[in-house]
Amino acid sequence: MAAIAVLVLAGCSSPAPTHNTSAASPSPASTATIATNTWAAPGSVVVTALPLGDGHLSTTTASVGTLFACQAGDPNGPGAPVVGPWIHGSTWNLSEKVVVQGDVMWPTAKFTVNANGSQRVITTNDQPVGFGTGTFPIAANDPAAKYDRNPNAISSSQSITITVPTTPKASASPNCLNGGAIGVLLNGVLLYNAVDAQGRDAVAHEEQDLCQGHPQQQGQYHYHEVPTCLRDNATGSSTVVGWANDGYPIVVERDAAGNLPNNADLDACHGRTSPVSIDGAVTTTFHYDATLEFPYTIGCFHGTSTVRSGP
Repeated sequence: MAAIAVLVLAGCSSPAPTHNTSAASPSPASTATIATNTWAAPGSVVVTALPLGDGHLSTTTASVGTLFACQAGDPNGPGAPVVGPWIHGSTWNLSEKVVVQGDVMWPTAKFTVNANGSQRVITTNDQPVGFGTGTFPIAANDPAAKYDRNPNAISSSQSITITVPTTPKASASPNCLNGGAIGVLLNGVLLYNAVDAQGRDAVAHEEQDLCQGHPQQQGQYHYHEVPTCLRDNATGSSTVVGWANDGYPIVVERDAAGNLPNNADLDACHGRTSPVSIDGAVTTTFHYDATLEFPYTIGCFHGTSTVRSGP
């Protein structure tokens, strides 16, 4: 069985209560109504004309609306070989994008979160709890194969442990995002950064399933954003839907009309500081926000650097 261990180099302070989340409960998160959010331009970003993230990757500087990556994309790397007709110059239309067929359930999905003292220990086998996936490899007769012939199968033999601090520590300056997993969402699926191997907007270019997931070469199923299957179930003003590898929460926030924030409402790491409900208590903390705009979830690590071993 493949194994991944993530050790976060961060300071910790007061202990947090123990919390368990298991595969027996498919609910991705609990919602706490704790504030009335107001955004700079509420509702200005629409799914029919999303800004394309191509060209918004930097290996030197963190800035709003940009992915601060540790490595540049490889133009010869794997990825969708055909630009889909849903991409229109500098924008793309989510409602036009082809979805990988299939709705495969994973009854063997396992996922737990335990917060105990200074550490939050997350275990998963990377199978989605309570949600289905598409059929992978993408079948030749699937319309998605016209644009992206993903030949990878979802691995059924992973054992992943991620350990992060319950009280993460802000870094003196932003840290770049590695390739591979940069966090985990509360249905047990790993979160990758927003670009494909070529450095393009992965959400726009690559073919994904009904929950915006797909496997990479080693069979690791993952998302490049907070997918609609989690995002649409988070209807309150502030809902934790995952954890980044530096220990900070990943949150779906909405204003009174149900709008997500825009890039203009967030900082260079795609986050902000506001009250969120964590481990049963409302805490004012930095957190990453889900948006419809690139880089979608995390633009850089706000917390201290992570060390990761494994595939």
